[in-house]
Amino acid sequence: NMGSWIAEEAVVSTQSTGAVIDNRNTTITYYDSLLGDNHQCTASLRDYMVAEHLAKKKTPMNASSWKLVIEKDLPEQLNGCDCGVFACKYAEYVSQDRPFDFDQSDMPYFRRRMIWEIINKTLL
Repeated sequence: NMGSWIAEEAVVSTQSTGAVIDNRNTTITYYDSLLGDNHQCTASLRDYMVAEHLAKKKTPMNASSWKLVIEKDLPEQLNGCDCGVFACKYAEYVSQDRPFDFDQSDMPYFRRRMIWEIINKTLL
């Protein structure tokens, strides 16, 4: 999905979350498996895009054209230790334009699969 950038964010609370900058749809979407809100994250990413546009293209970007979204229609984390796996899976699924068709019960499998992929230096 070449029209999007995925930005992984490590929040001070130790909760792993993520955000996607979708250039095709001028949308910045925040993903949190505990369904939290972080409007500062989406606003900061928009401000970054505005600054980068000005620096690279030497013209101002219309910041008001960007839609900032806190996604709530997500598989939800039900424990205190799977936030990183959820963040990785959100990134994987978004980058492949796939619907989120997983839930908490899939996390043990995803953990084993991620270990295998790291050890074997290949993605399944």
